Amino acid sequence: MKLVDLDIIITAPPAPGWGGRYWILVKLTTDTGVTGWGECYASSIGPEAMRAVIEDVFARHMQGDSPENIERMFRRAFSSGFTQRPDLTVMGAFSGLEIACWDILGKARGRPVWAMLGGRVWDRVRCYTYLYPMEQHALAEFWTSPEMAAEAAADCVARGYTAVKFDPAGPYTMRGGHMPAMSDISQSAAFCKAIRAAVGDKADLLFGTHGQFTTAGAIRLGQALEPYSPLWFEEPIPPDAVEEMAKVARAVRIPVATGERLTTKAEFAPVLRAGAAAILQPALGRSGGIWETKKIAAMAEVYNAQMAPHLYAGPVEWAANLHLATSIPNLLMAETIETPFHDALIKGSIRVENGFVALGDAPGLGIEVDEDLARAHPYTGDGLHLQMQEAPCDYVNGNAFEGGAPAPRDGAGD
Repeated sequence: MKLVDLDIIITAPPAPGWGGRYWILVKLTTDTGVTGWGECYASSIGPEAMRAVIEDVFARHMQGDSPENIERMFRRAFSSGFTQRPDLTVMGAFSGLEIACWDILGKARGRPVWAMLGGRVWDRVRCYTYLYPMEQHALAEFWTSPEMAAEAAADCVARGYTAVKFDPAGPYTMRGGHMPAMSDISQSAAFCKAIRAAVGDKADLLFGTHGQFTTAGAIRLGQALEPYSPLWFEEPIPPDAVEEMAKVARAVRIPVATGERLTTKAEFAPVLRAGAAAILQPALGRSGGIWETKKIAAMAEVYNAQMAPHLYAGPVEWAANLHLATSIPNLLMAETIETPFHDALIKGSIRVENGFVALGDAPGLGIEVDEDLARAHPYTGDGLHLQMQEAPCDYVNGNAFEGGAPAPRDGAGD
C-alpha cells in the first residue's frame, strides 16, 4: 500500500466563523483505493500559498511511500532543506498529511486510530468549550459583557460541560508583548467574578490569552485573577520566550498552559524543562501530527504535566485530537467547538454528550467527511486564518477582543 494522490479542500465555515476563517482539509488516497482525511492548522501564510506547501511536502517526502512509514516521513519533512529544526509552516503541512495516514491505516486494518496508539486509557474524554454568544446576545457587545459571558457559561454547564474558556483581556497585536491597560485587568477580573458566580464549583474557568503581554504585565493580570481560581492561565506571553513564561508560572498561583503555536517535541521540551507550563495544548494539525504529539505527551508525563489538545479549526483536527486524548494517561481535557457546520461536515459521526466524547470502534478517525459540503463553501477572502491586529493596546478607550471571529468590516478581507 502506497500513497499516490493528494486532494486539498479549503473550506470556509459560515458566519460568524467559529473555528477560524477557513479550514485546510487534505485527502490522501493509496494505490489500493483507501482514502484518509487530515487537517492542517497553519495560518502564517495564506491558504493558496499553503496549498503549494502541502503539495510540495507530499510530493517530496511522502508520495510513493507507505502510510505506515510515519517516522521516516516525519524525519524527511523535519530535516530536508538542511533544517532539522521546527518550521511552523512545513510542519503544519506535514501534520495534516500525517493525520490522514493514520486514518488510512485504521481503515485498512479495520481499527480505530486510538487502538493503534496503545489502546484506550479513557472511556470518555472530558471536553471544554469556548464561551460563544447565545441567540439573545448582541455579537458586538458580548465580548465585553461579564453578564452575557456568565449567562453563556451557565448554559454550557446546563449542557454538561465542566470547563469553559474565555479571553476578555484585550488585544493581541503585531507589536508583541504589551502591558495590559488597567481597564483590561478590571474587565478580566469582572468576567472571572461573574462566571464563577454563575457556575460555582460545577465548572473550571479557563482564562485565555494569546501571548499578548510582557512578563510583568502577565504577572499583574494573573495575580488579579487568583481569587477566582482559574484552572489555567493560557499563553500569557509570546510562546517562544520560555524562560520568561517560567517567571510568570512562578509568580502566579494559576497553572500556566501553552502550546497551540508550538510544533514538534523540539519546541515543547524546553517548556517542560524550564517549568514554564503545567498544561500543554498542542494542536495536532500543527504540532507534528498524531505520532509526534504522542511523544510530546510522553515527555509531559515525565514532568507530571497534563495535556489539553487545542482546537481552533475544523472537525477533522478535532477527531485527531480526540483519538490521541483517548490513548494518553496524562489527559486533562480536549477543546471542542460545537456548530452546525462542524457537525454537518463530518455527518454527525462524533458528538459531545453531557460534556464528554466517547469514541467508538469505527475504523480510522471514525468520521465521514461530507466532501460536497466542504467544496460548497470555498474561502474567497484574503485574510489569514487568524491575524494579529495592527492597532496597539488602547489605554484611553479600552479594548474589545472579539473572540477570534471579528465581525466582518469593509476591507477587512473576511
